[in-house]
Amino acid sequence: MADTTVMDKLTSLAKRRGFIFQSSEIYGGTGSVWDYGPLGIELKRNVKERWWSTMVHQRADVEGLDASILMHPKVWEASGHVEGFTDPLVECSNCHRRFRADLPEVEGGQCPVCGTRDVFGEPRLFNLMFKTFMGPVEDDASVVFLRPETAQGSYVNFLNVQTAARQKIPFGIAQIGKAFRNEITPGNFIFRTREFEQMELQFFVEPGSDDEWFDYWMNARMEWHLSLGIRKEKLRFHEHGPDELAHYAKKAFDIEYEFPFGWKEFEGIHNRTDFDLTRHQEYSGKRLEYIDPAGGKRFLPYVVETAVGVDRTVLVALVDAYTEEEVEGEERVLLKLDANLAPIKVAVFPLVKKDGLPEVAGKLHADLRARSIPSFYDAAGSIGRRYRRQDEAGTPWCVTVDGQTLKDGTVTIRDRDSLTQVRVNTDSVISWVQERLTVS
Repeated sequence: MADTTVMDKLTSLAKRRGFIFQSSEIYGGTGSVWDYGPLGIELKRNVKERWWSTMVHQRADVEGLDASILMHPKVWEASGHVEGFTDPLVECSNCHRRFRADLPEVEGGQCPVCGTRDVFGEPRLFNLMFKTFMGPVEDDASVVFLRPETAQGSYVNFLNVQTAARQKIPFGIAQIGKAFRNEITPGNFIFRTREFEQMELQFFVEPGSDDEWFDYWMNARMEWHLSLGIRKEKLRFHEHGPDELAHYAKKAFDIEYEFPFGWKEFEGIHNRTDFDLTRHQEYSGKRLEYIDPAGGKRFLPYVVETAVGVDRTVLVALVDAYTEEEVEGEERVLLKLDANLAPIKVAVFPLVKKDGLPEVAGKLHADLRARSIPSFYDAAGSIGRRYRRQDEAGTPWCVTVDGQTLKDGTVTIRDRDSLTQVRVNTDSVISWVQERLTVS
């Protein structure tokens, strides 16, 4: 049973604390398009940088790429998107709302909005790609599409990257970038949106070694999510059955998270065989075979793909971190974000606005930021209220400058999760934080 209460509370917190806003809210909003606020963009950047570090910087067999959003229309013909990137669409004859025909609540024949039964006609196919025009004249020759995925940029640049980087099979091409899908039924906050970001790896392997590499990447990707502090019991694999497999896939698994609205996929691992390179070779007329430098063998590599949504990963992190608990008879709401993901690492408070405490706190705040440690200065309200605001923001540590600071040069550091407090020398605060931000 879906728990809409949790999602409503999280959506409210996300706006209140500056994580995520409705796009163009002052004009009534744009459907299923979201803006990331000051804390949201930091969380999003931390997720992407963590992925890039793991997938590219720490590996010698993966290269980075940033392909363009606008690509030649033939790319999408070759990939099958022009012909087959569709969802079945039905319309309620009573309220005239449109839905995906394969939604469980629609398959029963009842409209999810007005509740009327037996009001759906025959499904019709709806292409999910956004179409636009390039050039001064809106004619068929100038039609282009906003890319629905980043993967095709890796395929058309396969030989460019391989040659320039002097890579040998097996190797991968990694990308982080925007994609666009004209979803029929978007929703659940930032889970299903029309504009989103993907983190994708296309790993090129010799045919025959693809099963081994598929298993490798399944395990590696699950371990990565666990390294973000996501609870293990909330994650699982789902294997695609014969009726779920994409036309290009030999094998496919999803990594699912148990959201308040049920188990849902946020990363896919696919064995795409040589489908994509074969199609682009056929449609472009260019040979895309890899030549083994050792023996001169020519072959089209198989591709093992891992594709994870940035926005969905952000949502997983937020949902998993959202906690309500009682402390001394009062409800406390906090985000137990992994410290390395948290947008703000340290909040600095002067206990009172006098006696030189704001000056000491301000200098510490400036020193932290100078070391690229995101810090927030807050002198407004009671110390308890300041703590609560930072708990909701997911800030791991709060540093309080008080009267004792002026006597012995120490400050109080309060831990978000345990609520324990320790005294640390002011000059040691930066190193204390840095030690706890080290990513293994």
